[in-house]
Amino acid sequence: MKYARLTKEQFEELHQEFINFLATQSITGDEWSDIKANKPEVAEQELDVFSDLIWEGVLSQVEFLEHISPQQMHLFYCTEDHMRLIALKVTNDAIDITTKDGYNWFRDNLMSDEVEFFAAKKDYSEDKGVDKFKLIQEGANITKGQLFQYFENLVG
Repeated sequence: MKYARLTKEQFEELHQEFINFLATQSITGDEWSDIKANKPEVAEQELDVFSDLIWEGVLSQVEFLEHISPQQMHLFYCTEDHMRLIALKVTNDAIDITTKDGYNWFRDNLMSDEVEFFAAKKDYSEDKGVDKFKLIQEGANITKGQLFQYFENLVG
């Protein structure tokens, strides 16, 4: 398995897609019930293959990722060849940008000495899908990129 198995809730959401997936392998509903009951290891493999297919499709569409923690914001732009990062760090430990008040302070004090900016570019490893997936596993969220674009214009 390349990524991670989908959750029960995700499988429920993708119920029709999973039925279609089984159909592409000529597995009927009755056969699937039989596989689950009598060959659980085969059923597990099918769930894993389907999960990887879904993740592959999602990750191929990911353009922006954001990871925000109490004192740091990491904004990623995933291009075809590499990832670009804009990182912001609040050096005042009393500020928590994951709260409304902390974020308002952050927005109002972007140019203060208590906010540091960093920018970097990193080439993908052999598999950019895995690189994106690792960031998601570490807490990054897929976004439309408004924050990245805002800060790119600000610091660019």
